Amino acid sequence: MIEMKSNEAITQDHASEHLAKLAFMANQIGDFFKSYPEAEAIASIADHINQFWTKRMREEFRTGFERDASALSPLVRQARDKVRPAPAA
Repeated sequence: MIEMKSNEAITQDHASEHLAKLAFMANQIGDFFKSYPEAEAIASIADHINQFWTKRMREEFRTGFERDASALSPLVRQARDKVRPAPAA
């Protein structure tokens, strides 16, 4: 039997996949900087995200991991607070 998903379930699946991709990319950045001294690594991770991610990606990263940041490495969790928010329209 084929199970049909509601639009809400499909939207939630898409949002979860998107957050998982953001976590993967952020953790890759964190892996690159993990050999740096901790304070420098955190600043460098945030700086990289601020420079190369779109406003939308940054905002989704900031808000998407507010309640549960367990998918992020410890350095990336600390850098998340230093990622610039998208400007209010």
